[in-house]
Amino acid sequence: MKYIFKIHLIFIFFLLSKKYNIMNFKKKINKIYNGNKIKVCICTIGKLENNYILEFVEHYKKYGVDKIFLYDNNDINDESFYNILSNYIRRNYVDIINYRGKLRKQYKMYQECYKKNYKKYDWLIYVDIDEFINIKNNTNIKNFLYQNKFDKCQSIYLNWVIHTDNNLIYYDNRSLYKRFPDVKNFYNFCIGKSIIKGNIEGIKINSCHLLDRKIGRCNAYGNIIKISNFFCKEPDFNNYYIDHYQFKSTEEFINKLNKGDCLYGYNNKYKYKKIKIYFKFNQITQEKINFIEFKTGLNISNLINN
Repeated sequence: MKYIFKIHLIFIFFLLSKKYNIMNFKKKINKIYNGNKIKVCICTIGKLENNYILEFVEHYKKYGVDKIFLYDNNDINDESFYNILSNYIRRNYVDIINYRGKLRKQYKMYQECYKKNYKKYDWLIYVDIDEFINIKNNTNIKNFLYQNKFDKCQSIYLNWVIHTDNNLIYYDNRSLYKRFPDVKNFYNFCIGKSIIKGNIEGIKINSCHLLDRKIGRCNAYGNIIKISNFFCKEPDFNNYYIDHYQFKSTEEFINKLNKGDCLYGYNNKYKYKKIKIYFKFNQITQEKINFIEFKTGLNISNLINN
């Protein structure tokens, strides 16, 4: 009888274990299914980005983003996104909106993208082509955004992790991830980008980073946050962040500098400011100084010394 009793216990334990595993499996399936109930898109702007756009699109496709709205802000005679992204355009994964030759229209583009799509998508992600969202605990951004902790959040703010130039002077065609693994961050440097919830009436976008300054803002843990001048006490560089390949190689940094800025144009004051930021995050070498001066015609020696 003892042996029969033990056999019964083992059998019951086996059934319960099997049932528990099935329940866990069902929970995982339901979590994925529920995440897929929501729709997520990206609003972004590109100018002279053909070397990077494919890596950007493939990254977010793997992350589960449903659609990318790409505003083409190249000059009239510049390169085109169509040849590189033809497969994604044909599959209706990427829409290209013509803003060629238009200067300082970034807020207008952002506003237009929200107005046209805020009823079609549950969340709209606003990032540049050199910004790659990294969510350590989720490979699918829909499962991340579907969590209950974001129910009361109108936007989610993710911090930048800024990648250095890795002391590379020239461009090569390896991925950004492979070329620029090194990062440099300051403890309280909290600048980043936002993901905004759909179906919010009256949105007025007046910031590239915060979008609408008046709406409620959460961090990636679902906690309400207030950001003043892009600095905060507890930036998260471990679990939820944006890999920002802001500089790339020195050559690519200069190319970016020479193409101007969507908001501030092409003036030398803007260039000096950006060069100073560049050397704040990257090692100063004479080779870089000589290269920048040769490519821009600017005298930056005094700028670096100060």
